[in-house]
Amino acid sequence: MEELEVEAVDTIDLPATVDAADYVLYGGKGGVGKTTMAAATAVASAHAGTATLVVSTDPAHSLADTFERDIPAEPTQLDEDVPLFAAEIDPEAALGSDAVDPPPGLTQLLGDESPIGDLLGGEAMPGADEAVAMQQLLTYLDDDRFDRVVVDTAPTGHTLRLLSLPELMDTMIGRMLTLRDRFQEVLGGFGDLLGETDDQDAGAGLQEMRVRIERLRAILRDPDRTDFRIVVVPETMSVEESGRLLARLEEAEIPVSTIVVNRVMEPLSSTIEGADPDWFIAPDIEDCAFCRHRWEVQREALGAAQDLFRGRTVKRVPLFSTDVRGEAMLRVVAACLD
Repeated sequence: MEELEVEAVDTIDLPATVDAADYVLYGGKGGVGKTTMAAATAVASAHAGTATLVVSTDPAHSLADTFERDIPAEPTQLDEDVPLFAAEIDPEAALGSDAVDPPPGLTQLLGDESPIGDLLGGEAMPGADEAVAMQQLLTYLDDDRFDRVVVDTAPTGHTLRLLSLPELMDTMIGRMLTLRDRFQEVLGGFGDLLGETDDQDAGAGLQEMRVRIERLRAILRDPDRTDFRIVVVPETMSVEESGRLLARLEEAEIPVSTIVVNRVMEPLSSTIEGADPDWFIAPDIEDCAFCRHRWEVQREALGAAQDLFRGRTVKRVPLFSTDVRGEAMLRVVAACLD
């Protein structure tokens, strides 16, 4: 079968509306297609008329590759006719800059030159990258330009650290404020410790950050506002790691209502009603022994995923014979996610 040009499928209708929460986070093992799903969801959302920001918190960004254009660190509209914005958070550049507009004390608290960093051997606090990503997410939640924020998260370990930060930071700030109040006279230079000239300003900044962290925690736990979507490929190791991620998210009371199984060896026509089966080359299960074996492996993993994620919405995206790059292919993926 001769594969058609990608442009042949850009007539696929995008959903008239996107049934998604205000905040959609895609997470999972590295390399499973989180960026693709986030970009496709954002494209569909924006074309449906919702002002949408897609943002990457993964240090190894690939949004730019997916959209085939440069994506800056600050939210930028990609097309003047469509309310689609994108940003790739650069924690290293943002840490210590004014770009994230942090409350007083945050940059000094987390930076490489902070006194706390000195106690840790001169290194920045563990999780500083995630802390900056969290701070910028807080900024975007308050940005009235966006009605929906879609987040392409880093691989599982980084994501869990990011999601655990509200609890960690709240505890740490609470202890610092307690020490400040209890030993005000002894620690009269506490404001200088945080890089402030006024101790009251430092305390107020920490209190402000604590309130915003609590707000982020409340949003992440609200199923009416947040949907954390786990992306998995039909392989046993991916399914098992996704199960562990799901368990951690449940412990953190973060709602997970959608599972996306990516790269399934099935024709597009089995996923999108009315799709032409000749649009893309499908795996030859009948005559290709390798394809047949891989399909058996996938079927076993799909069965395990079905049992593990029972009661949640499961979306399947086919394995394409071409890279998912550019809006034409993202439209195809968006239709699979509808």
